[in-house]
Amino acid sequence: MTSHRESRRVPYTADLMFEVVADVERYPQFLPWVVALRVLSRERTLDKQIILAEMAIGYGALRERYTSRVVLDRAARAIDVEQTDGPFRALRNRWRFVPLADGCLVDFEIDFEFRSRVLNAIAGKAFERVVMRMTDAFEARAKALSDQPVEQAEARLDGP
Repeated sequence: MTSHRESRRVPYTADLMFEVVADVERYPQFLPWVVALRVLSRERTLDKQIILAEMAIGYGALRERYTSRVVLDRAARAIDVEQTDGPFRALRNRWRFVPLADGCLVDFEIDFEFRSRVLNAIAGKAFERVVMRMTDAFEARAKALSDQPVEQAEARLDGP
């Protein structure tokens, strides 16, 4: 299984970073290689929101679709994602957002393994670069939202 763990200090609030990662519908607008995303369902369980989403990713000639269960725990500033259907034998990622005086600490973990040996070999070579570009994209999204007037940024996070 391929794994990556990263902690990154960013100059944005933990709440803003949580909202950026939680806003799965907008991933195709700012995340590299995300071609499309469709929310299949939303439900609330106690104080958590659970989203079932289908994501299409593309890298070069490769195109794959998979469905994930995304658990948003706003009170804990935590997001947990696990594939429910798709090309991975396993795909899990965790986000934690820890408030700091000058921003927040973003803890990110991802573990995955494709069912296909060929895809594992291809992904393994590019994995670090892909993960870094994606985490950079989340940070750039937070910057873009924080550069907008507060009312506009809140409207973007709240949806259409």
